[in-house]
Amino acid sequence: MGRKVVLHPAKSANDKDMRVGGWWHELSDGMLCCDLCPRRCVLATGKRGFCFVRQNVDGQLVSKTYGRSTGFCIDPIEKKPLYQFYPGTAALSFGTAGCNLGCKFCQNWTTTKSRAIDESCEAADPSSIARAAETHSCRSVAFTYNDPIVWAEYAIDTAMECRKRGVKTVAVTSGYMQPDARGPFFECMDAANVDLKGFDEGFYRALTGGHLEPVLDTLRWLANKTEVWLEITNLVIPHANDSPKVIRAMCEWILHELGPDVPVHFTAFHPDFQMVDREPTPSATLAMSYETAKSTGLHYVYTGNTYDPSGQSTICPQCARVVIERVGYELGDVSLEGGCCKFCGTQIAGVFEDSPGNWGSKRLPIHPGA
Repeated sequence: MGRKVVLHPAKSANDKDMRVGGWWHELSDGMLCCDLCPRRCVLATGKRGFCFVRQNVDGQLVSKTYGRSTGFCIDPIEKKPLYQFYPGTAALSFGTAGCNLGCKFCQNWTTTKSRAIDESCEAADPSSIARAAETHSCRSVAFTYNDPIVWAEYAIDTAMECRKRGVKTVAVTSGYMQPDARGPFFECMDAANVDLKGFDEGFYRALTGGHLEPVLDTLRWLANKTEVWLEITNLVIPHANDSPKVIRAMCEWILHELGPDVPVHFTAFHPDFQMVDREPTPSATLAMSYETAKSTGLHYVYTGNTYDPSGQSTICPQCARVVIERVGYELGDVSLEGGCCKFCGTQIAGVFEDSPGNWGSKRLPIHPGA
């Protein structure tokens, strides 16, 4: 075996400012093997990985989207979704192009599957993004829209710049990555929402092109070995991952492996990309998922992509009173004192400040690199 690169070098690969990536090694025949995610793509010179944005350029693995984004927008943190991490605050959100999974139900396929990287992306370096977040009073920067795993170098560098300014960082991710990469990646993150797409290996193979166990491994590690605030999203797809048996098995696994305080969001599917052959998720299926999770013993359960104030409010697990009221992304009454339920004094899991934010449901596009 030739060179092995773990952490990414802070330098350009060429005059186009493409960054040399981390997590790859040379093979004996001069090919490169990417070690970032479980796909372990083997790349000849000039070839790209499955994600399309990591490429063998003259014997080095290069991140083709470093410093370039498909767009920047200030969103409510609840949109990530994160409901128990600085609720009500603004998150400067951005993504790039590409993805290391091939989900047939992708709800952001216009960016994750984009091949027009040069034409569709705007430039912004990590320090500009952190500065913009501070200028616009964003409590956090969220790496989202597509999976930041495939642009880990850009996300890490941006997170480090944010940390200098006291801005928190959030990874919205599938969790589909190798153990050697997740340490350096999540070391810089303050919160994560991991998309647990289903709880069946056959589902993962057939509809995402990936595997379940690496995602479960990432979840175990995040919940038990780090201080990263963790929430989980499960997109409930009719006739795919919505059986009561599978939902219950997933909730029981979360309870026993991660603990009862990890919030779980069951979100409604709408027909898109390669799965336009089925209906949107019925409200009854979301209700079943919610009730299953609660009866299993999970403390914080939510529904999403639907109008359901009762299913989107945070409820005290001890006295069952509403402690954070929500209608969509808007906060109503907040009954917390020092992170505890105002009614019974029970500690509510999460990351809270003395008073919630008031960003509401606004969406504000910005241009940090301008």
